[in-house]
Amino acid sequence: MAKDVRIGVQIQPQHAPEYGMIRDAVRRAEDIGVDVAFNWDHFYPLYGDPDGAHFECWTMLAAWAEQTSRIEIGALVTCNSYRNPELLADMARTVDHISGGRLILGIGSGWFEKDYDEYGYEFGTAGSRLTDLGRALPRIVDRWGKLNPAPTRKIPVLIGGGGEKKTLRYVAEYADTWHYFVDPDSYRHKSSVLESHCADVGRDPGEIEHSAGVEFNPADAASGDALKDLVSRAEQLHAEGVTFFTVGVTGPDYDLTGVAELCRWRDSISG
Repeated sequence: MAKDVRIGVQIQPQHAPEYGMIRDAVRRAEDIGVDVAFNWDHFYPLYGDPDGAHFECWTMLAAWAEQTSRIEIGALVTCNSYRNPELLADMARTVDHISGGRLILGIGSGWFEKDYDEYGYEFGTAGSRLTDLGRALPRIVDRWGKLNPAPTRKIPVLIGGGGEKKTLRYVAEYADTWHYFVDPDSYRHKSSVLESHCADVGRDPGEIEHSAGVEFNPADAASGDALKDLVSRAEQLHAEGVTFFTVGVTGPDYDLTGVAELCRWRDSISG
């Protein structure tokens, strides 16, 4: 079944000394026709000044739920380690209601060691964090079934990552969307692994939306070739079955030039 192309923007909550800069970026993203606005779940910047300005993920999503009216919102991605699964399920349900049913629960196992060390979480190993994620996912789904009031809809679950033994198995079992950052050839291989896991659990792989991050440097925005290259990368991934494309932007400027170009491309190929 053909899926509509969707465009997302990851408004990275870093290097914005005033929250109003982020609020304005979300407004502009909705105005230009972005389908989904994401932030991320970290406590410190991932690049630039490592101790630069930074804001928290889920309190921000609640504000976005009130600010916006059309776009879906979520984290790309929530770190499973930072919250009890039942609490996270309740937080997601609450933001789902605030937004009128526009929340996506993006989730992953976590990887940024500084977050863990500074905030007192046990870092463990990549394997132990993935095991914890596998234990959390059914608890989240189970809690949604117990909450009063219930979520407004089946909250879509996005799982980020490409680990072939555990992560892609979790995608096959629980995800509505699979997100990964990779080149087209590697994406093709990972997709085949995901299809194998879907066969093992008895799931139609066509039910899972394929999502990818596409990089764009706003400093190159003046070059028409840079924008053409961005669209070309999206087209290559689209040929591999990707229908959801997200560009990350950082503060304080939150330049949406690349995102706007992908929105124009989406509109040009839509029916």
